[in-house]
Amino acid sequence: MVKHIVTFKLTGTDEERRHVAEQFKAALEALSGQIDVLRSIEVGINENPAESWDVVLTAVVDTMSDVEVYAKHPAHVAAAGLLAGHKADRACVDYVI
Repeated sequence: MVKHIVTFKLTGTDEERRHVAEQFKAALEALSGQIDVLRSIEVGINENPAESWDVVLTAVVDTMSDVEVYAKHPAHVAAAGLLAGHKADRACVDYVI
C-alpha cells in the first residue's frame, strides 16, 4: 500500500484561505467512493496559527501506479481545480506502508 501525503499553502487573507480550504476539504472527502483505487482519504485544515501550511491530505492506495490513477481521475482534477489562483505552494511525499 502507498500513503500519499500532500500539504498546501494558500494565498489570501486568513478568511479567504479558510474558505478555500473548507471547499477543498469537502471536495476531497467526497472522492471516497468515486475513485476505485482510493482506499481512504483524510483531509485536515491547519488550526495552528504559528504554522504556515494550510491544508494536508493523506490518501491511501494500493500501488504507486494507483497514485497516478487517483491524480488523473476527473473528480480529483475538479477538486484540485478549486485551488486555482489560491495555491502558493505544494509539497508531496509518497511512500510504501
